[in-house]
Parts: sequence; C-alpha cells; structure tokens
Amino acid sequence: MLGIYGIVIVFMLLSWLVSWRLKSKFKQYSEIAFRGNLTGAEVAAKMLADNDINDVKVISVEGQLTDHYNPLDKTVNLSAEVYHGRSVAAAAVAAHECGHAVQHAHAYMWLGLRSRMVPALSVTSRYMQWILLAGVLTITVFPYLLLFGIVLFSLTTLFSFVTLPVEFDASNRALAWLDSSGITSSQEQEMAKDALKWAAMTYVVAALSSLATLMYYVSLFLRRR
Repeated sequence: MLGIYGIVIVFMLLSWLVSWRLKSKFKQYSEIAFRGNLTGAEVAAKMLADNDINDVKVISVEGQLTDHYNPLDKTVNLSAEVYHGRSVAAAAVAAHECGHAVQHAHAYMWLGLRSRMVPALSVTSRYMQWILLAGVLTITVFPYLLLFGIVLFSLTTLFSFVTLPVEFDASNRALAWLDSSGITSSQEQEMAKDALKWAAMTYVVAALSSLATLMYYVSLFLRRR
C-alpha cells in the first residue's frame, strides 16, 4: 500500500500547488478592472448573444471558483465574485463558461461524450473505492474483484482525460471571443489567457493523478494474480 500512498501524497501536493497558484492568479486579476467595464454577467450575456444563443440563462451561485455550465438546464452558473465583478478575471471566467454553452450549441463531440459518461460515473463512484479496497485486501483469494475495481476506475480516468479537450477548447473559444469583441486590450488578453491556463492545469493534474493511480492498481493486479 505504500505505493498508492506515495502517489496520493505527490499528487495532493501538486494539486495544492496548482490550486494555490490559481487562487493567487484569480485574486491578482480580480483587482484589475478591464476596459470593457462589464460585469461577468454582462460579459456572459454578450458572448451568448454574439453566438446567437438565446436559450441559456446566466445565474449567480454561491461559493468561490464554483463557476460552471450546466448542459441539462442550459445555465451558465457564475460565482457572485464573477457575476458582479468588473475585472479581467471575471471576464475570463464568464467567457470560459459561455465557451461551454457554445460547445453545447454546436454539438461539440467531446462535451457530448463527457455528458453521456456522467450517469454511469455517478453510479460507479459510489462503490468504486470500496470495491478497490476489498480487491486489494483479498487479491490472493479473489484477484478478479480487484480487476473489476480497475475497470470501474478506468472509467473515471477516461472521464478525466475526456474533460481536458472540453476545458481547453472552452478557454480557446473564450479568448478568441474576448479578442474579437474588442472588450479587452492586448495586455488584458494576456492576463485572461494566464488565468485560464492555471484553471486548465487543475484538470491536467487531476487526469494525471487518476492515470497514475490506475497504473498502480494495474501493476498490483499483474504482480499478484
């Protein structure tokens, strides 16, 4: 079990560093007003309108960095700081979440795949860790229990990697629109790009952490079967 603990510790530290950096960048760029002088909600509404999307609502939700797009009810959910903010960070985050709405409207393949995976993952996530634990403890007697857990965990890992193109594409759409709309200067554009880069890094770390953990369980199964 030392192997899995080592993996967990390494990626916990890496995740903490990336999260700290993201929060630091967000705080820094939240204090910089941009020339468009629009709130995050207004940025979102404008980007949706510019892309001829009229059936998506922009709403405010509680929490910090809780911003997301919900394809089920077609809502762009912005944290209060982003919804009401008139900063570079607020504009970047609002545009990014609208990037997902644009993906949805254009039937972006990777977003559709990720959405179809959610129901299965919501079920497997309830039992996966318990099955993996039982599989490790009983591997000499019931080795294929661990294999079953590995199959379930592989779905989680796949989901993490499917998420990457979805997030990077949403950021690219956001940055392209911010540039073409003319509401950000070239300097503000670079700030927005930097903020979204660190947001994307959280997903990269999560995917790599999931892959490393999966490889550990696979190696454990191959060694002891």
